[in-house]
Formats: sequence, C-alpha cells, structure tokens
Amino acid sequence: MRLSLSVLLVTLALYSYEANATVCLDFVNVSKGFLFQDAASFKTTIQGKFNPPQGVIEDYLEVKKCTDQISAGNRKRLGEALGKIVLSCT
Repeated sequence: MRLSLSVLLVTLALYSYEANATVCLDFVNVSKGFLFQDAASFKTTIQGKFNPPQGVIEDYLEVKKCTDQISAGNRKRLGEALGKIVLSCT
C-alpha cells in the first residue's frame, strides 16, 4: 500500500510539473496579448488557445477597452511585472 501511494505521488508530481509549465506559458501569452495587442488580434489569440463562448470573448474585449487606455509606459511596467511572475513559474 505504501509503495503504490509513493509511486502515485511521484507520478503526479512529474506530470503536474509539465502541466504547470504549459499553463504558465499560456497565461503569459494571453496576458501579453491583453496588454499589447489590438482588439482583433487579441480576439484571435484567445479564440485559438481556449475557444471560449462568444459572451466570454465579448467580456474580455470590453475590459480590454479600459486596458487600452492605460499609457504605454504603465503597460510596459505591467509587462515587466508579468516577467517577474514568469520567473516564479520556472
């Protein structure tokens, strides 16, 4: 019983590491797109990655209208903060 539990935990640890890395990479790509892409490109990005319902896409784009009003310098700072988050993923 103990050996099978140990093997299960090790297997889960190996596979969850891979999953975490993939999720973090997708998070970075979508977040960068949210900050720096135009609305049409961002819509294509989230449709290609997640294929969400149309209502979700419209909600994202509504919030993006506010984000697009942030100055370029402040968006750059947000991107740098995103870079620090990425470092914690690796």
